[in-house]
Amino acid sequence: MTERTEPEIRILDTEAELREASALFRTAMVGLPAWPEVPDGTVDRYLESGRTWGAFLDGRLVGTVDATSGRLVLPGGARVPHAAVTHIGVLPTHTRRGVLSGLVRRQLRDARDRSEVVSTLRASEAVIYGRFGYGVASHSVALDVETRRATLRPDVPDSGPVRLLTYPDAWDVLAAIHSRHLPDRPGMIDRSEYWWNSRRWRADSLTDPMYVAVHGEPGEENGFVRYHPIDTQAWFTSRDRTVVVDDFFAPTPDAYVGLLRFLLGLDLVDCLRFVATPTDDPLPLLFHDARAVQVRSVSDETWLRILDLDRVLSARAYRGAGTVTLATTDRLLPENEGTFVISPSGAGRTSGSADLTVDVADLAAVLLGGTTWRRLAAAGRVRVHRSGAVDVADMLFAWPCAPFAGTSF
Repeated sequence: MTERTEPEIRILDTEAELREASALFRTAMVGLPAWPEVPDGTVDRYLESGRTWGAFLDGRLVGTVDATSGRLVLPGGARVPHAAVTHIGVLPTHTRRGVLSGLVRRQLRDARDRSEVVSTLRASEAVIYGRFGYGVASHSVALDVETRRATLRPDVPDSGPVRLLTYPDAWDVLAAIHSRHLPDRPGMIDRSEYWWNSRRWRADSLTDPMYVAVHGEPGEENGFVRYHPIDTQAWFTSRDRTVVVDDFFAPTPDAYVGLLRFLLGLDLVDCLRFVATPTDDPLPLLFHDARAVQVRSVSDETWLRILDLDRVLSARAYRGAGTVTLATTDRLLPENEGTFVISPSGAGRTSGSADLTVDVADLAAVLLGGTTWRRLAAAGRVRVHRSGAVDVADMLFAWPCAPFAGTSF
């Protein structure tokens, strides 16, 4: 009997299918940490209904992808409907057979039909998603702070009170802080109930110590930090006692300084390891010795796919002066193709000739201000039809702060 060559792709809507998809994803990823089984009857707490797709060949589930609904911040503060894409996996026995392509294409069309403006994901491999129109829109920096050298400058301001909370009661407080104080930094996304439920479930399964502290008076908290120690077996004899800062949400200057002072005041800690900070994070500038802060790595963070180009270009703000016209290509969502005129007053379609031609994936890279048109042009990723257009585009798309999401999923 000949196997199907084209996968059947449909929504998974039973608990049994969703559990099978979860197990498939873990198999595809190979090296994920071991988590306990989700209790029976609770899968809908972690997966949004109607957003998990499965690919079947000869009746067997061989691939899956899902997403959750939310909003993403654009330059200027507009928050547009957004799909957070995750759990993309294909069984190792069925790769390179069109399964992933079928899943992603179907999901993109579904997200656009839901009136979502962009989708984003965190890529396990860097060479996969560009062909589906995703571009790297933000980066994340991992930093180590050597506490012995990390003396704050005297002009660093004071801050409000910080207090410890205990799990599991802390989760609801953290979710409320995040939703009330989501900043206007481009790339920030809200955290859905499914995201919080997943973090709570994973944390509840761990036996290692974890801690959480919040900044601000009770009921008026405006920031938090979640952290944990590593290599605790040798904690009292080690000269490299490290605390990993898993989640540093400090959207205001006073919350940032207050939570930092708290972390620096922890006893028996030689190194604070921040797993994710923006590329323009001020941390080194706060210390007498800037070399107390060392960069461990810089990684791509947000892979962004524009689903509705008309809406996203109209929703974001522009700076500088001048006007530029962009011709766009998009082979998966041809509705996005056309020529757009961009100026400080906004964006819209035009019948005029283009100054620059760009693919939707490369436009995604500059959408939040995370890279420059000049850099794209130098790499041959933009076709330039008018001298000086790249400089004008850079002024229009530039933004004062670097894009950053700060939320993994």
